[in-house]
Amino acid sequence: MTQHCTLTLNGNADPLVELPVLSGTVGPDVIDVQTLYNKTGLFTYDPGFTSTASCSSSITYIDGEAGVLLYRGYPIEQLAEKCTFLEVCYLLLNGELPDKAQMHTFESTITMHTMVHDQLTNFFKGFRRDAHPMAIMVAVVGALSAFYHDALDIKSKKDRDISAIRLIAKVPTIVAMCHKYSTGLPFMYPQNKLSYVENFMRMMLATPCDEYVPNPVLVRALDRILILHADHEQNASTSTVRLAGSSGANPYACITSGIACLWGAAHGGANEAVLNMLIEIGDVSRIPLYISKAKDKNDAFRLMGFGHRVYKNHDPRAKLMRATCHEVLTELGLHDDELFKLALELERIALEDPYFIEKKLYPNVDFYSGIVLHALGIPTNMFTAMFAMGRTVGWIAHWDEMIADPEQKIGRPRQLYTGATQRDVPAQHGNAG
Repeated sequence: MTQHCTLTLNGNADPLVELPVLSGTVGPDVIDVQTLYNKTGLFTYDPGFTSTASCSSSITYIDGEAGVLLYRGYPIEQLAEKCTFLEVCYLLLNGELPDKAQMHTFESTITMHTMVHDQLTNFFKGFRRDAHPMAIMVAVVGALSAFYHDALDIKSKKDRDISAIRLIAKVPTIVAMCHKYSTGLPFMYPQNKLSYVENFMRMMLATPCDEYVPNPVLVRALDRILILHADHEQNASTSTVRLAGSSGANPYACITSGIACLWGAAHGGANEAVLNMLIEIGDVSRIPLYISKAKDKNDAFRLMGFGHRVYKNHDPRAKLMRATCHEVLTELGLHDDELFKLALELERIALEDPYFIEKKLYPNVDFYSGIVLHALGIPTNMFTAMFAMGRTVGWIAHWDEMIADPEQKIGRPRQLYTGATQRDVPAQHGNAG
């Protein structure tokens, strides 16, 4: 039996309208307001869409109060411990974890698509050497539709699957090329004998001068970072991808819109901001000063990498990232490095300080991922591009789900207009002289 909620206006005893209440498999029920305007002439007002479900989805579930993150029903903790990033990619795209045969086929297919069209390299020459990697990435990923336009029928599931494979395979190559271009070093082409993450690390960090031997501890750390960033429900960039996709735009354009949105400091730039903050603090002896600044309501300073918009308790990804962080620092012998000592002391204070505990300002995934990426030798200006690489599969999964949804329609949010009412241009306007 369908539940309904009754809407009344100005305290009237008679109900204005009854609206259906929908239930998902888990999580809060939602009020279906699709017919509200037709029935009442009223819209809802929800800046930031913080109380609005923009779609139905079966991909990712978050319970911010309990600190729960599920991909297709699987806890993120289990996936990060037991699966590879490509297994998680398969899961997000197909709804189930792969068996050995499916995984072999999927890995082989991804590997065979990691090369990019050679003419695509010409795009890089049009950028200044000091261009931000995200600026280059937005342009180059957007240009993929000019080279891979043989499978752009979004109504075809086969074409959508081909585009998904191409994006997951080629985005790491493009990310590494963005880095190499900015440093003046030659592009490193992918090698089919390497795993997905090994291949990326070689393209990113190696040069033609020496043989590159992947460190398994560091490979696993980066693999885990990608898993933890693979999807996060209807965040700003995912919602942007869905909105762009609702118009029928090609998948490369849609993913590019997500990359552009992710570039914002409030979204994908958070781990870069963490490193910049640590550099600003500079020394362990200065931590008390910055803790005081963070507690001062009149001071604009904010401790980056603490607390989360969605998680009101611990970020479930942070615990996993913390363990990974310490594994990497131990492997590389960096616990005595000044920057990392500073980060670890800041973490200790924040976990023990009553102010942070009371306000639940725990270290989040961005705090630790920034430290790990820095330890791996990834430049700070590449952090958001790394985030985009991990999130690409989530964007594609949501885009594909939306295109296949029979209820899908072009996005068209309403507004509360506060400008001038209709008025006439003065008769003398434009006639002077």
